[in-house]
Amino acid sequence: MIDRRTLLAGTAVVLFAPPLAAEAQRAGKVYRVGWLSLFGEPRPTLREALRGLGYVEGKNLVFETRIADGNYEGIPALAAELVRLKVDIIIASAPPSIRAAKQATSSIPIVMAYWGGPNLVESGVIASFARPAGNVTGVHMLSSVLDPKRLELLLQAVPAAKKVAVLAHLLPRFEPALVDIRKVAPGLGVKLHVVEVADATGYEAAFNSMARAGDEALLVPSSPQFSRDRKPIIELAARRRIPAIYDFDFFAIQGGLMSYGPTQAEMDRQAAKLVDRILKGAKPADLPVEQPTKFELVINLKAAKALDLTIPPSLLARADQIIE
Repeated sequence: MIDRRTLLAGTAVVLFAPPLAAEAQRAGKVYRVGWLSLFGEPRPTLREALRGLGYVEGKNLVFETRIADGNYEGIPALAAELVRLKVDIIIASAPPSIRAAKQATSSIPIVMAYWGGPNLVESGVIASFARPAGNVTGVHMLSSVLDPKRLELLLQAVPAAKKVAVLAHLLPRFEPALVDIRKVAPGLGVKLHVVEVADATGYEAAFNSMARAGDEALLVPSSPQFSRDRKPIIELAARRRIPAIYDFDFFAIQGGLMSYGPTQAEMDRQAAKLVDRILKGAKPADLPVEQPTKFELVINLKAAKALDLTIPPSLLARADQIIE
């Protein structure tokens, strides 16, 4: 005769064993996270955000890093390498890497960290922001959407400017990122001068072109290439005495006149949370593409003084950070 308490205890073991076993399996798993980028290793803020969620490199997380060093044509091969490695998830930074990852696999989850250009839905990367479908979700940084606002802020700092240079690279590939700013420029009373820079050796020639054209201010759109090359861009803008606005705060912090946009740290936290949810079983198709919720205006008064530029008090009052 079987004791009823023994039967119940045995039933409890059967009922609760699978979840406990699954939890133990997750606890002992080492996740292989692919990183696909045009320029640069996974950012410190992304690594910090993942650590805050319990992912410790060398313990339960290993990055498989593939960086194209600016070689757009080489990105598809790097994406294919990550697929062959059977990584658990791919974090792809910037549109060329995201497109390459999407073309390389339809099964491995992909987190965009982050899409900066337009046409995210039209290009077929996702079906919609609310329900991405497929294997891609992530963060849309709204870069080209914010460029008109950057132009407006730049003209508040330099109200007399009528000709504004805009850096670009790889035209006509970069052209879609210029659509929004081209639309608003006439209404703001300015003429745009798009200056193409092929690689890191072309900035001197680009600023020479601005000087010949009589450009009075400069807008530097979001681009992993421009972020990588921020030192020569900032130095040339200072030397040629051309007021410039950038996307990320590190441009202004490192000597640029002003910046306006989301913070990388916030977007990296958003991306890390999406990675965490997917590794815990969520499907990218069901995770809405996120957008930044906080935007910061940073003004460098030291740079303004070097340009003999007086920033209007109304603009200073709107700044989230003032560097003196």
